[in-house]
Amino acid sequence: MVRPPTARPAVPGAGRLGLLEPTAADSLRELAWDNVESIPLLWALSRSPDADLALLTLIRLRERLGSEWAAVDSALRAETALRGRLFALIGSSSAFADHLVADPESWRLLRRGDLPARDELIADLLDAVAATPEQGDGAGPMLYRAGNAGPDVIALLRKRYRDQLMLLAAHDLAATVENEPVLPYQQVGWQLTDLADAALTAALAVAVARVCPDGPVPVRLGVIAMGKCGARELNYVSDVDVVFVAEPADTTATRLAAETMTVASNAFFEVDAALRPEGKAGALVRTLDSHVTYYKRWARTWEFQALLKMRPATGDLELGRQYRDALMPMVWNASERPDFVTDVQSMRRRVEDQVPADLRERELKLGHGSLRDVEFAVQLLQLVHGKADESLHVQGTVEALTALAAGGYVGRDDAANLTASYEFLRLLEHRLQLQRLKRTHTLPAADDEEGMRWLARAAHMRPDGRQDAVGVLRSEIKRNTMRVRRLHAKLFYRPLLESVARLDADALRLSPAAAVRQLAALGYAAPENALGHLKALTNEVGRKGRIQALLLPTLLEWLGETPNPDAGLLAYRRVSEGLDDQIWFLRELRDEGAIAQRLMIVLGSSAYLPDLLINAPETIRMFADGPEGPLLLATQPDQVREGILAGAARYGDPKRAVATARSLRRHELARVASADVLGMLDVPQVCKALSAVWVSVLEAALQAVIRASEAELGGPAPAALAVIGMGRLGGLELGYGSDADVLFVCDPRPGADETVAVKWAIGVAEQVQRLLGAPSTDPPLQVDAGLRPEGRNGALVRTLAAYQAYYQQWAQSWEVQALLRAHQVAGDQELGVRFLHMIDVVRYPEGGVSGDAVREIRRIKARVDSERLPRGANPATHTKLGRGGLADIEWTVQLMQLRYAHEVVELHNTSTLESLDVIEAADLLDPEDVALLRDAWLTATKARNALVLVRGKSADQLPGPGRLLSAIARVAGWPNDDGSEFLDNYMRVTRRAKTVVERVFGGDG
Repeated sequence: MVRPPTARPAVPGAGRLGLLEPTAADSLRELAWDNVESIPLLWALSRSPDADLALLTLIRLRERLGSEWAAVDSALRAETALRGRLFALIGSSSAFADHLVADPESWRLLRRGDLPARDELIADLLDAVAATPEQGDGAGPMLYRAGNAGPDVIALLRKRYRDQLMLLAAHDLAATVENEPVLPYQQVGWQLTDLADAALTAALAVAVARVCPDGPVPVRLGVIAMGKCGARELNYVSDVDVVFVAEPADTTATRLAAETMTVASNAFFEVDAALRPEGKAGALVRTLDSHVTYYKRWARTWEFQALLKMRPATGDLELGRQYRDALMPMVWNASERPDFVTDVQSMRRRVEDQVPADLRERELKLGHGSLRDVEFAVQLLQLVHGKADESLHVQGTVEALTALAAGGYVGRDDAANLTASYEFLRLLEHRLQLQRLKRTHTLPAADDEEGMRWLARAAHMRPDGRQDAVGVLRSEIKRNTMRVRRLHAKLFYRPLLESVARLDADALRLSPAAAVRQLAALGYAAPENALGHLKALTNEVGRKGRIQALLLPTLLEWLGETPNPDAGLLAYRRVSEGLDDQIWFLRELRDEGAIAQRLMIVLGSSAYLPDLLINAPETIRMFADGPEGPLLLATQPDQVREGILAGAARYGDPKRAVATARSLRRHELARVASADVLGMLDVPQVCKALSAVWVSVLEAALQAVIRASEAELGGPAPAALAVIGMGRLGGLELGYGSDADVLFVCDPRPGADETVAVKWAIGVAEQVQRLLGAPSTDPPLQVDAGLRPEGRNGALVRTLAAYQAYYQQWAQSWEVQALLRAHQVAGDQELGVRFLHMIDVVRYPEGGVSGDAVREIRRIKARVDSERLPRGANPATHTKLGRGGLADIEWTVQLMQLRYAHEVVELHNTSTLESLDVIEAADLLDPEDVALLRDAWLTATKARNALVLVRGKSADQLPGPGRLLSAIARVAGWPNDDGSEFLDNYMRVTRRAKTVVERVFGGDG
């Protein structure tokens, strides 16, 4: 027998209502809502963002009201609007729930169907302190004197302010529970700002009564709202930024301003005057003339950006209007300041750096794709175009976006989409702050399901059939932050592209003058040239032009963040044109974001790399990430050597073989330099990689010339030939600008005539030098044999026996010192090793070098210090020969080797860094001194390499403060673009190392 289905009860139970507290059913019975007549109340309660919190608050309210609860119950049953406001409010905000319970009669305030106007808000808060209009010379329409200025006024004002805030919040939230009108975002901001103005007016009235109790106010004081308050887009919980202007700016004015801040901060919200001239270190109150003088002489770019939002709020409004009229023209000239671009970029980076990495995805205000992205972009466009277009002289973000779209500076669809995303993110910010009336901009953690569920309901998210409310909220957050990120770049660059290429028939086009202004503000020093590059790129035929137009907004944004966007854009155009027939290039940029971003950073940072990349374009593919990290790091030195030797070995003609080796070197230099610019390699890794490729090319060239010679001779070569690396090549510590210092040594084959063998070896060595040193677009390959016996006057190649005879009889102290870095690098390995064993007797003699030799080294060092520095060079910042530079450190290490290598075998080492490790381990110098020497060597090498990467040619002298130095600082890995800080650090590090150098060279022995 089939049982008939059980009818569902007409009155929903606690579970159906979404109530989770075990006491929920009892609470509903206590309220007498567990009946058919109360069903509308029950379903309304279930729609509250936190129904359990709302129910708990109703129970608490009933207990406080006692017999008067009946009036509340009756009103909730009869008035749908009240029901929506109350249930939404107490389910969204535990703070307002507590406020209601503390003063249960205040529920009646929520019956009001409209919001009070500005004048009513001011009158209400002034009434709380029995204020009357101020009389006398300082009087004005917004200056009042409180009748009650005693200690109880803070509580009175806080209660009135919180009541008005509660009414607004109730109206703002009501639509989540009942079918009530949704308050537009801008209306909420305007209402909060009107309430803030009223609060400041009441606080000033109390200050007047306290500071000037015995007579009229003797000064004029204007309160200027800044930031969100100035723009009339306040949050529920915001600091209120203000600036004070007074006539005269005397003690009385200062006391009035300070007391106003104290009262307002205690009663309403934190009042912050840090945007005043000189910040918190500056005077709290200034005259109008003093403000004007400061902004004309001393103000930074960010201070003019802050003035965009200024608005006279209360006090002497006429003085406030004079303040605004005097300063606003300076705001619209700010984009013409020489430091405008760098100031704006560094300020943006500082804001981003404030956000901890683990919070960036949850941060609504400061993260990537956040509110600040929108506000920053809008303000920048206002500053750029506002001088020429007064329609942009508005303060609110939404109003400014509307004006920018109307003026053709932003696409209308882009402006509409960005406005929608901005208002959505601001809505979430408001809801998060209402929960506890705390200043916050951080979303709940990803695993905080309860927090996300509450926020979804408070933000009026509804299931969409595929996802629940939380899923919809997560999707909306992701969609809107991604849209902000995308439009942030498009906002600047899409109109620029429209100005040079008709991409959309309905699109507005920037005028040429506006396009030039916009490019200049984005960091382009030659905006007219940049426009030409954009036109050339977007006018490519067919699909390539369309892909370029799609890519360029993002590429240009990344370029704008580099040290030299002009050179970067030109280089990108050259690379694009050079790869015009390479289908993969634009596809890789479009599909691999990492490739595109890294390429822009490289092109906008380095003059060394563009030609390399044009001639070795396959390197660009390595900008991608592989399964184990960046592909730029996937290549090992052994692989490079094998590839270069194998490639060159395919050709019998030495010219073709060397050309192949140079081509492979070009690819490897592009890889290493790109990884270096991108911060993927440290100094020792760079030096090792550059040395490895130099050695490989040298070996390939030597083998090719010997193969050709043997083919021509019809038999084996008459001598073995080895190449000994000297200097930084011998230490495997080459930089980008280093030559290859070498010695050529030969050994005749058994039975061969020595004269013939040496002549053959000289011919081979000369041909290797000539082939490698041939002019090329690549970085040069100079093989320098100037350290050979008798210098450039001596034979280019000597036999092993001749070297031995020379060093035993004629070697001077400096030549012995040079041999400390001799290392076999190419040619006959066995001969090279025999050469090294032969010179070990010279460079590491038993008992150590003589005292006379050490003194001679010291004498030569003193002479080098005084004579070798180039004319006009700055000894403090010359990376090679300057104070505490590379030569200082290397000479110091070599002096320690000369003195102690006979005792410490580990000092038989050609590497400066490795020798420093040995000196520390053997306790030959204090560890702190070794650390100073090591730090200076690494710092100077990094700076020298960065010099070459930025300038594209060898250089040793760091420039003075300016754009070039800032670029070098960035490439050298300095954490910001402040070149002066980088230079100060360089000089500090090398100066401290110099003290160690002088101590070592001034010692005994």
